[in-house]
Amino acid sequence: MENERLMNTRETLLNSLKQGRGAWVSGQFLSEGLAMTRSAVWKQIRTLKEEGYEIEASPRKGYRLRGVPDLLLLQEIRDGLTTRVFGQAQAFYFPQTDSTNLRAGEMAAQGAPEGTLIVAEQQTQGRGRRQRAWFSPPRQGIYASLILRPAIAPTEAPRMTLLAAVAAAETLLALTPLAATIKWPNDILVRGRKIAGILTEISTGMDAVDYMVVGLGLNVNIPADDFPEEIQAQATSILAETGAPFSRPLLLRSYLEQLEYYYDIFNTEGFDPVLQRWRALTDMLGRRVRIDMIGRRHVGEVADFDQDGALILRDEGGRSIRIFSGDITLL
Repeated sequence: MENERLMNTRETLLNSLKQGRGAWVSGQFLSEGLAMTRSAVWKQIRTLKEEGYEIEASPRKGYRLRGVPDLLLLQEIRDGLTTRVFGQAQAFYFPQTDSTNLRAGEMAAQGAPEGTLIVAEQQTQGRGRRQRAWFSPPRQGIYASLILRPAIAPTEAPRMTLLAAVAAAETLLALTPLAATIKWPNDILVRGRKIAGILTEISTGMDAVDYMVVGLGLNVNIPADDFPEEIQAQATSILAETGAPFSRPLLLRSYLEQLEYYYDIFNTEGFDPVLQRWRALTDMLGRRVRIDMIGRRHVGEVADFDQDGALILRDEGGRSIRIFSGDITLL
Protein backbone atom coordinates (compact mmCIF):
# COMPACT_ATOMS: atom_id res chain seq x y z
CA MET A 1 0.00 0.00 0.00
CA GLU A 2 2.83 2.39 0.85
CA ASN A 3 4.55 1.73 -2.49
CA GLU A 4 1.25 2.30 -4.31
CA ARG A 5 0.75 5.58 -2.46
CA LEU A 6 4.24 6.76 -3.40
CA MET A 7 3.67 5.80 -7.04
CA ASN A 8 0.41 7.76 -7.12
CA THR A 9 2.16 10.75 -5.55
CA ARG A 10 4.97 10.55 -8.08
CA GLU A 11 2.47 10.33 -10.94
CA THR A 12 0.63 13.43 -9.65
CA LEU A 13 3.92 15.30 -9.34
CA LEU A 14 4.90 14.32 -12.88
CA ASN A 15 1.54 15.50 -14.22
CA SER A 16 2.09 18.87 -12.53
CA LEU A 17 5.44 19.21 -14.29
CA LYS A 18 3.93 18.18 -17.63
CA GLN A 19 1.17 20.77 -17.26
CA GLY A 20 3.92 23.37 -16.89
CA ARG A 21 4.85 22.61 -20.53
CA GLY A 22 8.56 23.16 -19.94
CA ALA A 23 8.12 26.16 -17.63
CA TRP A 24 9.43 26.33 -14.09
CA VAL A 25 7.15 24.97 -11.35
CA SER A 26 8.03 26.13 -7.86
CA GLY A 27 8.92 23.65 -5.16
CA GLN A 28 6.54 25.44 -2.81
CA PHE A 29 3.65 24.97 -5.27
CA LEU A 30 4.41 21.25 -5.58
CA SER A 31 4.83 20.87 -1.83
CA GLU A 32 1.47 22.47 -1.06
CA GLY A 33 -0.34 20.68 -3.87
CA LEU A 34 0.92 17.27 -2.80
CA ALA A 35 0.68 17.96 0.95
CA MET A 36 4.27 16.91 1.52
CA THR A 37 7.53 18.56 2.56
CA ARG A 38 9.84 20.08 -0.01
CA SER A 39 12.41 17.46 0.98
CA ALA A 40 9.91 14.72 0.14
CA VAL A 41 9.21 16.43 -3.20
CA TRP A 42 12.91 16.36 -3.97
CA LYS A 43 13.07 12.62 -3.21
CA GLN A 44 10.27 11.98 -5.70
CA ILE A 45 12.00 14.19 -8.29
CA ARG A 46 15.19 12.20 -7.79
CA THR A 47 13.32 8.93 -8.41
CA LEU A 48 11.81 10.35 -11.61
CA LYS A 49 15.26 11.37 -12.81
CA GLU A 50 16.54 7.86 -12.08
CA GLU A 51 13.71 6.53 -14.28
CA GLY A 52 14.96 8.65 -17.15
CA TYR A 53 12.98 11.91 -16.94
CA GLU A 54 15.06 15.01 -17.70
CA ILE A 55 14.17 17.39 -14.88
CA GLU A 56 16.09 20.58 -14.22
CA ALA A 57 16.22 21.88 -10.66
CA SER A 58 16.92 25.42 -9.41
CA PRO A 59 16.93 26.56 -5.74
CA ARG A 60 15.08 29.74 -6.71
CA LYS A 61 12.89 28.68 -9.62
CA GLY A 62 11.88 25.12 -8.68
CA TYR A 63 11.70 22.36 -11.27
CA ARG A 64 10.98 22.01 -14.96
CA LEU A 65 10.55 19.01 -17.20
CA ARG A 66 12.87 19.07 -20.19
CA GLY A 67 12.44 15.57 -21.60
CA VAL A 68 10.39 12.38 -21.26
CA PRO A 69 12.05 8.96 -21.79
CA ASP A 70 10.74 6.56 -24.41
CA LEU A 71 10.07 3.93 -21.78
CA LEU A 72 6.92 1.87 -21.20
CA LEU A 73 6.54 3.31 -17.70
CA LEU A 74 3.02 3.00 -16.34
CA GLN A 75 2.67 6.76 -15.85
CA GLU A 76 3.53 7.29 -19.52
CA ILE A 77 1.14 4.60 -20.75
CA ARG A 78 -1.70 6.00 -18.66
CA ASP A 79 -1.05 9.63 -19.57
CA GLY A 80 -3.93 10.24 -21.98
CA LEU A 81 -5.16 6.62 -21.99
CA THR A 82 -8.93 6.68 -22.63
CA THR A 83 -9.80 3.05 -21.84
CA ARG A 84 -12.28 2.25 -19.11
CA VAL A 85 -10.63 -0.99 -17.94
CA PHE A 86 -7.68 -2.12 -20.07
CA GLY A 87 -4.47 -0.92 -18.43
CA GLN A 88 -6.43 0.95 -15.77
CA ALA A 89 -7.40 -1.80 -13.33
CA GLN A 90 -3.93 -3.15 -12.57
CA ALA A 91 -0.67 -2.71 -14.43
CA PHE A 92 2.85 -4.01 -13.89
CA TYR A 93 6.11 -2.79 -15.40
CA PHE A 94 9.29 -4.86 -15.68
CA PRO A 95 12.61 -3.47 -16.95
CA GLN A 96 13.29 -7.11 -17.91
CA THR A 97 11.40 -10.37 -17.61
CA ASP A 98 11.45 -13.79 -19.21
CA SER A 99 8.04 -13.43 -20.89
CA THR A 100 5.14 -11.05 -20.27
CA ASN A 101 2.74 -13.88 -21.16
CA LEU A 102 4.27 -16.08 -18.47
CA ARG A 103 3.97 -13.28 -15.88
CA ALA A 104 0.39 -12.58 -16.94
CA GLY A 105 -0.53 -16.26 -16.76
CA GLU A 106 0.78 -16.49 -13.20
CA MET A 107 -1.18 -13.39 -12.17
CA ALA A 108 -4.35 -14.56 -13.90
CA ALA A 109 -4.15 -17.94 -12.13
CA GLN A 110 -3.99 -16.03 -8.83
CA GLY A 111 -7.13 -14.04 -9.65
CA ALA A 112 -5.87 -10.86 -11.33
CA PRO A 113 -8.87 -9.01 -12.81
CA GLU A 114 -9.72 -8.53 -16.46
CA GLY A 115 -7.79 -5.66 -17.98
CA THR A 116 -4.59 -6.30 -16.00
CA LEU A 117 -1.62 -5.19 -18.10
CA ILE A 118 1.96 -6.50 -17.96
CA VAL A 119 4.68 -4.68 -19.92
CA ALA A 120 8.44 -5.16 -20.18
CA GLU A 121 11.31 -3.28 -21.76
CA GLN A 122 13.01 -6.57 -22.61
CA GLN A 123 12.17 -10.27 -22.69
CA THR A 124 14.79 -12.95 -22.25
CA GLN A 125 12.43 -15.73 -23.34
CA GLY A 126 9.99 -13.94 -25.61
CA ARG A 127 7.72 -16.43 -27.36
CA GLY A 128 5.65 -16.69 -30.51
CA ARG A 129 3.38 -19.47 -31.70
CA ARG A 130 4.57 -23.08 -31.22
CA GLN A 131 7.19 -21.94 -28.69
CA ARG A 132 9.21 -20.06 -31.31
CA ALA A 133 11.44 -17.32 -29.93
CA TRP A 134 10.36 -13.69 -30.31
CA PHE A 135 13.28 -11.27 -30.75
CA SER A 136 12.88 -8.84 -27.81
CA PRO A 137 15.80 -6.37 -27.59
CA PRO A 138 15.71 -3.83 -24.75
CA ARG A 139 13.76 -0.59 -25.20
CA GLN A 140 13.16 -1.11 -28.92
CA GLY A 141 9.84 -2.95 -29.07
CA ILE A 142 6.54 -3.37 -27.29
CA TYR A 143 6.23 -6.54 -25.24
CA ALA A 144 2.87 -6.47 -23.49
CA SER A 145 0.26 -8.94 -22.25
CA LEU A 146 -3.32 -8.34 -21.15
CA ILE A 147 -5.54 -10.57 -19.04
CA LEU A 148 -9.08 -11.17 -20.33
CA ARG A 149 -11.93 -13.09 -18.77
CA PRO A 150 -14.51 -13.36 -21.56
CA ALA A 151 -17.73 -15.31 -21.03
CA ILE A 152 -17.12 -17.67 -23.96
CA ALA A 153 -16.71 -21.36 -24.62
CA PRO A 154 -13.18 -22.71 -25.28
CA THR A 155 -14.10 -23.28 -28.94
CA GLU A 156 -14.54 -19.51 -29.34
CA ALA A 157 -11.06 -18.67 -28.02
CA PRO A 158 -9.42 -18.30 -31.47
CA ARG A 159 -11.69 -15.33 -32.07
CA MET A 160 -9.68 -13.32 -29.53
CA THR A 161 -6.51 -13.75 -31.59
CA LEU A 162 -8.25 -12.29 -34.63
CA LEU A 163 -9.70 -9.48 -32.53
CA ALA A 164 -6.28 -8.56 -31.12
CA ALA A 165 -4.77 -8.65 -34.61
CA VAL A 166 -7.40 -6.14 -35.78
CA ALA A 167 -6.50 -3.86 -32.85
CA ALA A 168 -2.76 -4.04 -33.65
CA ALA A 169 -3.29 -3.38 -37.37
CA GLU A 170 -5.66 -0.48 -36.66
CA THR A 171 -3.03 1.06 -34.37
CA LEU A 172 -0.38 1.01 -37.08
CA LEU A 173 -2.79 2.36 -39.70
CA ALA A 174 -3.92 5.19 -37.42
CA LEU A 175 -0.52 6.34 -36.15
CA THR A 176 1.98 5.53 -38.90
CA PRO A 177 2.14 5.80 -42.70
CA LEU A 178 2.55 2.01 -42.95
CA ALA A 179 0.11 -0.12 -44.95
CA ALA A 180 -0.30 -2.87 -42.34
CA THR A 181 -2.16 -6.06 -43.24
CA ILE A 182 -3.11 -9.17 -41.28
CA LYS A 183 -1.79 -12.63 -42.07
CA TRP A 184 -3.86 -15.45 -40.59
CA PRO A 185 -3.95 -16.19 -37.80
CA ASN A 186 -1.82 -13.84 -35.74
CA ASP A 187 0.75 -11.83 -37.72
CA ILE A 188 0.78 -8.18 -38.79
CA LEU A 189 2.75 -7.57 -41.98
CA VAL A 190 4.19 -4.53 -43.73
CA ARG A 191 5.38 -5.09 -47.30
CA GLY A 192 5.21 -8.82 -46.65
CA ARG A 193 7.41 -8.72 -43.55
CA LYS A 194 6.31 -9.38 -39.99
CA ILE A 195 6.15 -6.27 -37.82
CA ALA A 196 3.98 -7.66 -35.01
CA GLY A 197 2.57 -10.89 -33.67
CA ILE A 198 -0.19 -11.94 -31.29
CA LEU A 199 0.19 -14.85 -28.84
CA THR A 200 -3.05 -15.91 -27.13
CA GLU A 201 -3.00 -18.49 -24.34
CA ILE A 202 -5.98 -19.77 -22.38
CA SER A 203 -7.00 -21.62 -19.25
CA THR A 204 -10.34 -23.39 -19.39
CA GLY A 205 -12.84 -25.11 -17.16
CA MET A 206 -15.26 -27.82 -18.25
CA ASP A 207 -17.25 -25.66 -20.66
CA ALA A 208 -15.99 -22.09 -20.35
CA VAL A 209 -12.82 -20.04 -20.56
CA ASP A 210 -11.42 -19.21 -17.12
CA TYR A 211 -8.99 -16.58 -18.41
CA MET A 212 -7.06 -15.63 -21.50
CA VAL A 213 -3.69 -13.93 -21.90
CA VAL A 214 -3.33 -11.88 -25.07
CA GLY A 215 0.30 -11.02 -25.78
CA LEU A 216 1.56 -8.44 -28.27
CA GLY A 217 5.06 -8.25 -29.70
CA LEU A 218 5.53 -5.15 -31.87
CA ASN A 219 8.84 -4.19 -33.51
CA VAL A 220 9.15 -0.43 -33.11
CA ASN A 221 12.64 1.06 -33.04
CA ILE A 222 14.74 -1.93 -34.10
CA PRO A 223 17.24 -1.13 -36.90
CA ALA A 224 16.93 -3.54 -39.82
CA ASP A 225 20.50 -4.79 -39.39
CA ASP A 226 19.89 -5.60 -35.71
CA PHE A 227 17.48 -8.45 -36.43
CA PRO A 228 19.10 -11.88 -36.19
CA GLU A 229 20.40 -12.99 -39.58
CA GLU A 230 17.98 -15.91 -39.78
CA ILE A 231 14.92 -13.60 -39.67
CA GLN A 232 16.20 -10.45 -41.40
CA ALA A 233 14.37 -11.34 -44.62
CA GLN A 234 11.08 -11.92 -42.81
CA ALA A 235 11.03 -9.25 -40.06
CA THR A 236 10.75 -5.48 -40.03
CA SER A 237 10.04 -2.56 -37.67
CA ILE A 238 8.56 0.92 -37.77
CA LEU A 239 12.08 2.37 -37.72
CA ALA A 240 13.26 0.09 -40.53
CA GLU A 241 10.25 1.03 -42.68
CA THR A 242 10.10 4.79 -42.03
CA GLY A 243 13.66 5.70 -41.11
CA ALA A 244 12.48 7.43 -37.93
CA PRO A 245 11.98 6.28 -34.32
CA PHE A 246 8.45 6.23 -32.90
CA SER A 247 6.96 6.70 -29.42
CA ARG A 248 6.34 3.31 -27.86
CA PRO A 249 3.99 4.56 -25.08
CA LEU A 250 1.83 6.25 -27.73
CA LEU A 251 1.60 3.02 -29.71
CA LEU A 252 0.72 0.95 -26.66
CA ARG A 253 -1.94 3.44 -25.54
CA SER A 254 -3.57 3.29 -28.96
CA TYR A 255 -3.42 -0.50 -29.05
CA LEU A 256 -5.14 -0.78 -25.64
CA GLU A 257 -7.84 1.64 -26.78
CA GLN A 258 -8.41 -0.25 -30.04
CA LEU A 259 -8.42 -3.59 -28.22
CA GLU A 260 -11.01 -2.44 -25.70
CA TYR A 261 -13.12 -0.90 -28.49
CA TYR A 262 -13.33 -4.15 -30.44
CA TYR A 263 -13.70 -6.23 -27.27
CA ASP A 264 -16.74 -4.15 -26.30
CA ILE A 265 -18.18 -4.68 -29.79
CA PHE A 266 -17.61 -8.42 -29.43
CA ASN A 267 -19.40 -8.47 -26.07
CA THR A 268 -22.38 -6.37 -27.21
CA GLU A 269 -22.83 -7.17 -30.91
CA GLY A 270 -21.06 -10.48 -31.34
CA PHE A 271 -18.08 -11.51 -33.43
CA ASP A 272 -19.42 -10.71 -36.89
CA PRO A 273 -18.48 -6.96 -36.91
CA VAL A 274 -14.97 -7.87 -35.76
CA LEU A 275 -14.66 -10.58 -38.42
CA GLN A 276 -15.82 -8.18 -41.12
CA ARG A 277 -13.11 -5.71 -40.14
CA TRP A 278 -10.56 -8.55 -40.01
CA ARG A 279 -11.50 -9.55 -43.57
CA ALA A 280 -11.04 -5.93 -44.69
CA LEU A 281 -7.57 -5.80 -43.15
CA THR A 282 -6.24 -9.05 -44.59
CA ASP A 283 -4.99 -9.46 -48.13
CA MET A 284 -5.16 -13.25 -48.02
CA LEU A 285 -8.56 -13.85 -49.60
CA GLY A 286 -8.05 -15.47 -52.99
CA ARG A 287 -4.34 -15.97 -52.37
CA ARG A 288 -2.64 -19.29 -53.10
CA VAL A 289 -1.03 -20.68 -49.94
CA ARG A 290 0.69 -23.69 -48.44
CA ILE A 291 -0.33 -24.71 -44.93
CA ASP A 292 1.91 -27.04 -42.96
CA MET A 293 0.32 -28.95 -40.11
CA ILE A 294 1.61 -31.79 -37.96
CA GLY A 295 1.98 -34.69 -40.37
CA ARG A 296 0.06 -32.95 -43.17
CA ARG A 297 0.42 -30.27 -45.83
CA HIS A 298 -2.32 -28.52 -47.78
CA VAL A 299 -1.94 -26.32 -50.86
CA GLY A 300 -4.77 -24.27 -52.28
CA GLU A 301 -6.59 -20.94 -52.37
CA VAL A 302 -7.91 -19.06 -49.35
CA ALA A 303 -11.67 -19.00 -49.83
CA ASP A 304 -12.85 -17.42 -46.56
CA PHE A 305 -12.57 -17.23 -42.77
CA ASP A 306 -15.49 -18.48 -40.69
CA GLN A 307 -17.14 -17.34 -37.46
CA ASP A 308 -14.78 -19.42 -35.35
CA GLY A 309 -11.68 -17.87 -36.92
CA ALA A 310 -10.90 -20.93 -39.01
CA LEU A 311 -9.42 -20.60 -42.49
CA ILE A 312 -11.44 -22.14 -45.32
CA LEU A 313 -9.06 -23.51 -47.94
CA ARG A 314 -10.13 -24.64 -51.39
CA ASP A 315 -7.52 -27.24 -52.25
CA GLU A 316 -6.26 -28.18 -55.69
CA GLY A 317 -8.92 -30.85 -55.95
CA GLY A 318 -11.70 -28.32 -55.36
CA ARG A 319 -12.49 -29.51 -51.83
CA SER A 320 -13.15 -27.05 -48.97
CA ILE A 321 -10.99 -27.71 -45.92
CA ARG A 322 -11.52 -26.01 -42.54
CA ILE A 323 -8.20 -25.27 -40.82
CA PHE A 324 -7.82 -23.97 -37.26
CA SER A 325 -4.03 -23.73 -37.01
CA GLY A 326 -0.90 -24.29 -39.03
CA ASP A 327 2.14 -22.61 -40.54
CA ILE A 328 1.02 -20.70 -43.61
CA THR A 329 3.18 -19.63 -46.54
CA LEU A 330 1.95 -17.27 -49.23
CA LEU A 331 2.74 -18.67 -52.68
